[in-house]
Formats: sequence, structure tokens, C-alpha cells
Amino acid sequence: MLKSRVNTVIRLSAIATLCLMMSVGCSNLKKKSDSKKGQDGITLEGANEAGMSLELNGDSDSNKAGALKTVYFDFNSAVLRSDTKDTLKGNADFLKANATVEVQVEGHCDERGSVQYNIALGEKRAMAVKQYLTSLGVQGKRITTISFGKERPIAFGHDEGAWSQNRRGNFVVTAK
Repeated sequence: MLKSRVNTVIRLSAIATLCLMMSVGCSNLKKKSDSKKGQDGITLEGANEAGMSLELNGDSDSNKAGALKTVYFDFNSAVLRSDTKDTLKGNADFLKANATVEVQVEGHCDERGSVQYNIALGEKRAMAVKQYLTSLGVQGKRITTISFGKERPIAFGHDEGAWSQNRRGNFVVTAK
């Protein structure tokens, strides 16, 4: 009889815990559905009514990094093109307006070249992006870099159309 009561108490405790977890999860969903609100209801500058969202671990490739946009590079190059600089100016404006947002810049390459070569090139690309953002007034401590070389393509074709999409600098939100 005592064992039966203990089992009943354990079951009721588990059900209560589950209900509590579900209510907390649902309240978090309400916050996420308002794309203009950041963590703890803070309004994010640069988020608009078009459904722009800023999610922790969200990235610019999937449009879940607020107004931050992915930038692209030419073949075998870490030099910032003029269109890349224009995009980075917009990214810098967003980061300066949202001082709590921190990002990781991922350097990516297309499938051509060795693994080692592309890791080095991806790092140069990520560092070029970071250096340009800091030259525009974004604090360097808010930006980390990493290279994935050719290991995380976004397009899987074997032509210039796919390769040009894979030569990129992707922004991942690490703090908001």
C-alpha cells in the first residue's frame, strides 16, 4: 500500500513537472512569434514587419539573423567586393543599433581545392569580414570567426551557379 502511494506521488509529480514545462515552452513561443522583439521583449532596431526574425543560433543563410545578410566572394579570393562591402555596411548598422547582439562569421568555400586550402581560405574570408566590420565601428569582441572550408555547402551543384553560393561569409547569432 505504501509502495502504491509512493508511485502515485511520483506520477503526479511527473505530470505537474510536464505541465509546467509545457506552459513555459508555450510562453516562449509567444515571444518568438513577434519578429520585432528580441530576448526578454527588447525591440530590435532594423527588424521590420516583413517577418524578419533574430533567433539565437539563427543564421543569415536561413534569414533568422535579423537584418544580417550573407556576403559572397569571388573564386579563390578573400577580397571584399563592392557589393559585399555594401551588404557589410548594412550589417554593421544593424549590429551598432543592437549592441547586445554578438555574431560568429563563418567562412565558406566551394568544393574546388583541397580541404586544407579551403579551411585557410575560409578563415581569411571570415577575418576579412570581421576586420571590415570593426573598421565600421562594430566592437571586435562581439565578432568571432570560424572556417568550414568546403565542408558545409548551401548549394550542391557542380557548376558556377552552385559554387558562387558556397563562397560566402555566413552570420550566426551567438548572443542577443
